[in-house]
Amino acid sequence: MKFGDFLFPDSRDPERDGAVIDETLREAQLADALGCDTIWLAEHHFDGICAYADPIVFAGALAVTARQAKLGFAVLQMALHHPIRAAEQIAVIDNITKGRLIVGLGRGSSYNIYDYTGFGIDHHEAQERLDEAQQIMVRAWTEAGFRHRGRFWELDVPMLRPRPFTKPHPSLIRAASTEASMLQLARQGQPFLMNVQSVETTRRRFTLYREAMAEAGFDDRQIAQNLARCCVWRNVYVAETQAAAERVGVPAFQAMAASRAELRNRIYRETGRRIAVPESELPSARASVEHGFICGTPERAAEAVAELAELGIGGVIATFRLGPLSHHAASDSLRLFMTEVAPRFRTASSEVPA
Repeated sequence: MKFGDFLFPDSRDPERDGAVIDETLREAQLADALGCDTIWLAEHHFDGICAYADPIVFAGALAVTARQAKLGFAVLQMALHHPIRAAEQIAVIDNITKGRLIVGLGRGSSYNIYDYTGFGIDHHEAQERLDEAQQIMVRAWTEAGFRHRGRFWELDVPMLRPRPFTKPHPSLIRAASTEASMLQLARQGQPFLMNVQSVETTRRRFTLYREAMAEAGFDDRQIAQNLARCCVWRNVYVAETQAAAERVGVPAFQAMAASRAELRNRIYRETGRRIAVPESELPSARASVEHGFICGTPERAAEAVAELAELGIGGVIATFRLGPLSHHAASDSLRLFMTEVAPRFRTASSEVPA
């Protein structure tokens, strides 16, 4: 399996945003030095849930400091981006990193209405904006010039410069937060990034993914190749003893889940608006110590990773800095995971985007 460090630094105090960004840069340098396969970046705006907010800008900084790890977006909220500007920025980073870039795309936040209202975007349009934006970006990377007439953009595009380093274009992968979107990607023969879910839900979804690909006409080899490119997100805290892990990690995880729930409720109180999400898709696993959190000794963490490896999944996207957890504590957990857990699952494959 491949292992990535998902940089998702919470900053509850606006006065500390800069300090948290500095600490996150240091975490990225540590992840690279420890041999993380990918450094993953999130995108959330206005609420401090992700201190650096803009993953493209942050990836530009990491492009010249991370020497070995790939850089991945998990994900770019394409409803908030102009596709030509994004294609141009991504092409620059792809050249700087010499192809060490994974462009994860998603429709955007399912919970924070501010991510849309702050940019003047109707969240109901997010999926269609994502689909149209991806089409435009691929054409910009691969064609000498083109005209586009769509629902959201009317463009007459000369040749995009610089051209991408990766041919025909940088690696693309979609996020799928719901079962329906996952099945749609399966039928199209595309791998996906999966958000935090229980082991039971993860197992069920990957069973359905295999079945949907097979029903769409893909053979066993193609299904296995796709599974090896799929990644799942997990929150992680590792310590030398189970007691130490639970003493430090569990309160940090619970505080993170509580603050995010309160944030959503506060936004609703202030605006009277929230994004309607089906009850079955609410982030219960993310908020559950039992299901949304790998916490314990290296041996316990390895057991949890083994359950994922048995499903044929190629990569784990691990968040080590959990809510109020300090930079130093997160770094210690990252170091222990990469030295004591990750080596048990290393493979020679270079095809997995994690």
